[in-house]
Amino acid sequence: MNSVIAIEATSLGKTYGHVTAIQDISLTVHKGEIFGMLGPNGAGKSTTLRILITILPPTSGTATILGHDTVKEAEHVRSLIGYVPQERAIDRFLTGREHLLLLGDLYHLPKAEAKQRINQLLQLVDLEEHADRPAKTYSGGMKRKLDIACGLLPNPEILFLDEPTLGLDVQSRLRIWAYVRQLKEQGITIVMTTNYLEEAEQLCDRLVIIDEGQIRALGSPNELKTALGGDSLSLTLKQVGEHDFQHMSNELESFACIRHIQTTANGLDIRVDSPEKALPTILDVANKVNCRIEGIEYHRPRLDDVFIAHTGHAIKGGVPDEVTE
Repeated sequence: MNSVIAIEATSLGKTYGHVTAIQDISLTVHKGEIFGMLGPNGAGKSTTLRILITILPPTSGTATILGHDTVKEAEHVRSLIGYVPQERAIDRFLTGREHLLLLGDLYHLPKAEAKQRINQLLQLVDLEEHADRPAKTYSGGMKRKLDIACGLLPNPEILFLDEPTLGLDVQSRLRIWAYVRQLKEQGITIVMTTNYLEEAEQLCDRLVIIDEGQIRALGSPNELKTALGGDSLSLTLKQVGEHDFQHMSNELESFACIRHIQTTANGLDIRVDSPEKALPTILDVANKVNCRIEGIEYHRPRLDDVFIAHTGHAIKGGVPDEVTE
């Protein structure tokens, strides 16, 4: 990994009156990596990102972009970055090319440079054939490609993506992932927020888990899963009589082979040191508390297991919706 620091945040905090949005956010992003901020809606991801792109001033702490303070040198920082917001900034009556030409004027790009850059970007995001159609005729995935092209127009060293595939269908999501990987290959540093576990695992070199405005864990997906340790058994249970899943969970907690238990809608997710050793214990306890096991699924540690272990709950919105374009 490139050791050059692209972004450094130290003890960032943001409050609105008596409400704390984020507190004590400290992180470092290295040049050329894809860095993810993973968490549910309202966790503080977008607040952190908006401080880094100079839209919001922090209540406490500092942040630098390529060595430049985001508050004291905000104008210079903006010349170094690109931003693709979560909310689409597309005018349905303008064509894709007209969007980019308008932005070129706003960035004060020379006409010849803007034209060349626009042609390159339309090719990159595979919109060449659709560049002169009104945006109202674009699919959801095409509009997101245009958003990314707009963010890349100023030729940024760092690109910020806020929920880049929110609401897209599977195929569009995969295409956006491919474009993000291409940008990394070109040397662009990418910071993205997401509440999709698979997206974070597939794209991010490193990621930070943010929940309730605080950092809960930081590292590469593999590092986080390895540090968790143990394998997982997901039990589907049928309640019998007055006993519930929590009662079975309480009974299992005293056994050394059980590392962590999470109650689910249909049963229990149990992290164990050894499935071979833990399974007889689990079966005995289920029989004792009169819970019938209808199914058992075994798997190695996953990113959702990491999230639950560090936050105490599953990520809401962590499974992408199947939304057609």
